Amino acid sequence: MAKKLGMTIDLKRCMGCHTCALGCKMQNNVPMGMLWNRILTDGGEDVDTARGEFPHLHKSWMPLACLHCENAPCVKVCPVGATYRDEDGRVLINYDRCIGCRYCMAACPYNVRVFNWQNPVREPGHSYGEAPARPKGVMEKCTLCVERTSKGQEPRCVEVCPAKARKFGDLNDPNSDVSQAIRERGGQQLLAEKGTKPQIYYLR
Repeated sequence: MAKKLGMTIDLKRCMGCHTCALGCKMQNNVPMGMLWNRILTDGGEDVDTARGEFPHLHKSWMPLACLHCENAPCVKVCPVGATYRDEDGRVLINYDRCIGCRYCMAACPYNVRVFNWQNPVREPGHSYGEAPARPKGVMEKCTLCVERTSKGQEPRCVEVCPAKARKFGDLNDPNSDVSQAIRERGGQQLLAEKGTKPQIYYLR
């Protein structure tokens, strides 16, 4: 049986430290001003905004990156086949084929794709991580750290999470950590009603 790589994110364990977002940025050579992995807060659009009124405040976080949908709208709308699903179920982009039309950006209901509007700027002035640099005029997004996961390693966000909120594995393997967590904790897909079948599950 083919693999279907996916992830669980335990929202009870996430403490909004942004380590996953920074690890992703360094691993994937993501330019300044862009993020492939964002940490949203429940109370508002600003970082670490609490919900409620003092002294009854509550904080919770929602890590969000590409959900690697099994029925991915971004794959369907790409006019040149630059966005595709690989044999392990990852949704990837062929940067050489991308023409920058941004149809995929409009089609994604999760707003997780980013576009290189200008020549990428990296501090301190050179590339970092294992992913190749992308040019101006192409789309970018999470690849489930394809350079690492193709070698049997975990995505960087999973490896660096200090709260162990993330698990990674094969959703087609009923004995994998992710399959067991989804079964035992009732893993939820984001905007399940859209029918996109995300391969990232949230545990509440």
